[in-house]
Amino acid sequence: MSQLRILIDANDEKGLVHKVSTVFYSNDLNILSNSEFVDKENNKFFMRSVIDGDIEAQELKKSLKEVLPSDASVDVVEPKKKSIIIMATKEMHALGDILIRHEAGELEANILCVISNYDKLESLVSKFDIPYIAISHVGCERSEHENKIIECIDSYKDVDYIVLAKYMRILTPRFVERYEDKIINIHHSFLPAFIGANPYKQAYDRGVKIIGATAHFVNNNLDEGPIIAQEIIHVDHAYGWRDMQRSGRDVEKVVLSRALKLALEDRIFVFANKTVIF
Repeated sequence: MSQLRILIDANDEKGLVHKVSTVFYSNDLNILSNSEFVDKENNKFFMRSVIDGDIEAQELKKSLKEVLPSDASVDVVEPKKKSIIIMATKEMHALGDILIRHEAGELEANILCVISNYDKLESLVSKFDIPYIAISHVGCERSEHENKIIECIDSYKDVDYIVLAKYMRILTPRFVERYEDKIINIHHSFLPAFIGANPYKQAYDRGVKIIGATAHFVNNNLDEGPIIAQEIIHVDHAYGWRDMQRSGRDVEKVVLSRALKLALEDRIFVFANKTVIF
């Protein structure tokens, strides 16, 4: 007996849950968990099921495709550790949180390496016996620097996600398109507010009463990719912008790790620059 995750999105119509359940039943499969959502505005149906039983993934996928609308996207995923690469610059809080959770067995991931444009974080990463690759941007054109990073990433087989743990360089459209829907970023603000540089100073100047962090997939609109997870904390007039920054870092690391966990567990559907999360 083995577990499988079934991920379905399709144009909505009557009886989809019944059709899927019938396939499970006819193949003597046990449903361990099941979640569905209908986006009525766009007439889209989303479903995530976890089943166990005796069936090959491709056989099950074929059976489901036969009963679902022709436009349906069906993925049958065998739960296993996904391969990720982390990119960072100088700040260690988000990176350190992921490394600790990985060490504790909380993430279904193999961390292939950490890539940075500085060597500052090497001593931290080395404590976890994970390869650290410093690729300096100094004296390089942006395209030349990215080519070196791409060469490094592509030297690893089947990278599922690239995690930007406070990687403070803007990625070019070429880079983003190459790893479409694979790049997860943490933004030190409650998007869409305070986009760009030093959002905590922006928030302080505006006199905000809450600050937060947003984890999202990266696309070619700066900080406007599909949002995966967000969190806030309350602040007041006594907070300077550096106090906000220190508190915000605690939120950032938790939100990034939460978003990564959702991705690793195949809980995210992306549609129309938004996410459906089960």
